[in-house]
Amino acid sequence: MYGWHRPMLVFAGVMAVATVASLVGLVVDSRVLLGAPIWLKPLKFAISMVAYSLTWAWMFSLLAKGRRLASGVSTLIVVFLAIEYLIIVAQVVRGRPSHFNMSTPLDTALWGAMGGTIAALWIGTLVLTVQVLRAPIADAASRWAIRLGALISLVGLGLAALMTTPPRATPTSVGQFERMVGAHSVGVPDGGPGMPLTGWSTTGGDLRIPHFIGMHALQALPLLAVLLVVLAHRVPRLRPTAVRARLVVVAAAGYAGLVALVTWQALRGQSLIRPDSLTLTALAVLLGGGLVAAALVLRTPAGSSSAADSTHKEVSA
Repeated sequence: MYGWHRPMLVFAGVMAVATVASLVGLVVDSRVLLGAPIWLKPLKFAISMVAYSLTWAWMFSLLAKGRRLASGVSTLIVVFLAIEYLIIVAQVVRGRPSHFNMSTPLDTALWGAMGGTIAALWIGTLVLTVQVLRAPIADAASRWAIRLGALISLVGLGLAALMTTPPRATPTSVGQFERMVGAHSVGVPDGGPGMPLTGWSTTGGDLRIPHFIGMHALQALPLLAVLLVVLAHRVPRLRPTAVRARLVVVAAAGYAGLVALVTWQALRGQSLIRPDSLTLTALAVLLGGGLVAAALVLRTPAGSSSAADSTHKEVSA
């Protein structure tokens, strides 16, 4: 792990321990908050923070310029993430929601602090994304996977803002909590029936879905690039770098389309597991378009792809 960002690595280790602690909490603490086991939120956030921190710790090693800036920003992000997680756990101990809760002055202050850390996290990720876009990554498939994954992830992080905009920002009473400003769900109150583990609503739209899917493009697309390299040992057509790069671009376009689709579905108040015919049609078009594009890439002569990749390198230079 030479060249990786050390504070990010350390924080990932701390969050791995927090993941185990949250699992223990699920076993020994039977309390339920807004329809879900009270330690489920710390568990989900700990897992997500492990993935985020490990990925950016690795991406830091790819940078040739601006490493001092990226290091400082990454360290600040670790501080913001730690503050956010500590507030989540503190509210769990108190038996109160951490997100959207403005029922008391202390709840309001803690939610305000979380809002500040979330905004700072997005700005910090934006800075790191710009740095990654300039990183000299030799392999074209990896280059596009990392760049496009970072951009889609940035959009996914930003989609969390939808949970705090009208009409979800209209103060409501949820259970014993008198003033909740913001909501995960659309068309139904928060705390209703949810899917196992994720807690995503099974009766209405849920804005956590596009937020989650978009955010983890940061891991999904680079992993796809790695998978294509592994498959290239068995599939000769995948050996040209430009072919793999074009497949990554097709996958990224499809992934972005999926984020848009589940966002649209959630905003219409529709549960992920209960899509209507309109949603299914859009999904079919998205999948069909992706398969056709991938087939065209695989049928394109390798020489043509290589020439295109060489042109890209010349332009980038």
